[in-house]
Amino acid sequence: MLALLLAIALDCGWQGESAKPSEPVPATVAPPVPAAPAVVAPPAVETGFTALFDGTSLRGWIGDTAGYAVEDGAIVCQPKGTNLLTESIWGDFELRLEFKLTPGANNGIGIRAPRDGDAAYLGMELQVLDNSAEQYKSLKPWQYHGSIYGVIPAKREFQKPVGEWNAQTIIAKGGRIQVILNGTVIVDADITEAAAKGTIDGNDHPGLRRLSGHIGFLGHGDKVAYRNIRIRELH
Repeated sequence: MLALLLAIALDCGWQGESAKPSEPVPATVAPPVPAAPAVVAPPAVETGFTALFDGTSLRGWIGDTAGYAVEDGAIVCQPKGTNLLTESIWGDFELRLEFKLTPGANNGIGIRAPRDGDAAYLGMELQVLDNSAEQYKSLKPWQYHGSIYGVIPAKREFQKPVGEWNAQTIIAKGGRIQVILNGTVIVDADITEAAAKGTIDGNDHPGLRRLSGHIGFLGHGDKVAYRNIRIRELH
């Protein structure tokens, strides 16, 4: 009888006092997938335009590269920055960019400029200036923002407040120079007469007779940022 009862118990799954409950099988954990490296998108460029700045480095620029830094996708002139120029040479062109001023900032955009020397005279310098600064209230008309320095005064009152981005277009075709600030034409002039008969500042500007040269930023001791810099050649 005892043997019969034992056989029945074993058949029902009883394993005796020494048996242990089955332990759960640990789940297999997949190794973490490494994150893909961040990709910095190049600046958007309109059809027909070429980017002069890749948004991350000063490749394609020469001159005072130590006086400028790349910050948050912009070329920023440092307090001791002087002239930063394109490696490439441009004659007739349309240049588009954005700039942001700090209070009292003074800078310039050089066009048709030589590699060395004062671009305001040996090329042309288009003023970049905080027109609202108190220290500039008594300047000559040809010293305010957008003016061809010493040659052609620009219309004023079209800048955005300091610290905001401004959009500017510069068109140079032969002797005609146009500057468009935030959608308003502030300079539209033919420099041929000034080159032949003298300038309003009374100085010699041999750069007015240049047909091509470098484009660049001309630092004067203040912090100014530039971004979305693109250009197309005109024929």
